[in-house]
Amino acid sequence: MFGKMMALLLLAASGWLSSTVIYQRQNQKADGILGRWDLTVQSANATYPSWLEVTQEQGKLTGRSVGRTGSSHPVESIGFADGQLTFTSWEKQVFKGRLVGNRLEGTVEMTSGRQNTWTGVRAPEIKTPTKPQWGQPIQLFNGRDLQGWKQRDGKSGCWGVTDGAMSNTPPCVDIITEQKFKDFKLHLEFNIVEKSNSGVYLRGRHEVQIQDDFGKPTDNRSMGGLYGFITPTVNAAKKADEWQTYDITLLGRQVTIVLNGQTIIDKQEIPGITGGALDSDEAAPGPLMLQGDHGKVSFRNIVLTPVK
Repeated sequence: MFGKMMALLLLAASGWLSSTVIYQRQNQKADGILGRWDLTVQSANATYPSWLEVTQEQGKLTGRSVGRTGSSHPVESIGFADGQLTFTSWEKQVFKGRLVGNRLEGTVEMTSGRQNTWTGVRAPEIKTPTKPQWGQPIQLFNGRDLQGWKQRDGKSGCWGVTDGAMSNTPPCVDIITEQKFKDFKLHLEFNIVEKSNSGVYLRGRHEVQIQDDFGKPTDNRSMGGLYGFITPTVNAAKKADEWQTYDITLLGRQVTIVLNGQTIIDKQEIPGITGGALDSDEAAPGPLMLQGDHGKVSFRNIVLTPVK
């Protein structure tokens, strides 16, 4: 073994062994960092969640990540050498980290030049109940006021209730239930104005998109998509200014989405969190969060049925 290592070093020094081959040999030792990771980034005045998936094909590392906002994108570059993972996100942020026990720890250089710290834990396996026993339905919105809800910024004023519907007045923020849930069935009705954009964050982490997409092609960022991850099979969206319905079942990582009576996503696995999530603790119960920081949107008849 020592002789082989010396031979490789001599070949590298003499130029006979390319840096590409060395890079591939280093990456072949990267088993410890393959898979999905739930990340937490700590800046000087805030903490926010992120997400990373590392894969390997024919000795070459690839990956995709989710930043503070937006959806998952392929990383621009990624490598693992001398025990250090380095990747550049689509946002041009350069992450460097090492395995410390079963965690990743490191620093990230932001596009501003500022340096933050980050940690990562392996994304958990979340069991899917095979025979769920349903509890009593919970009326999350009473149609009169915002009891049981709080604005994301901790303030009040840009969400209100009119004619039995809760609506935002842009510029605004997201609104969150005070209760937290793990596995459940959710029914809600929503209405968006033309060119508006919103979303329903399951457990406060996984966004089901709401958007003015009537008659448009589907993708994983369009109406009904699990934002950035899962594309609806059909476009079941109605026109703007019409009331529409979501019936969503979340069991473990498995999601089924019915839009306006049509099943558009059927028992598909959610890989990770959406940008804008409240946290990256995927195995924990979380609240329902309705996106209000984009366009005008209204909600009514919000009923959640939890698994016992």
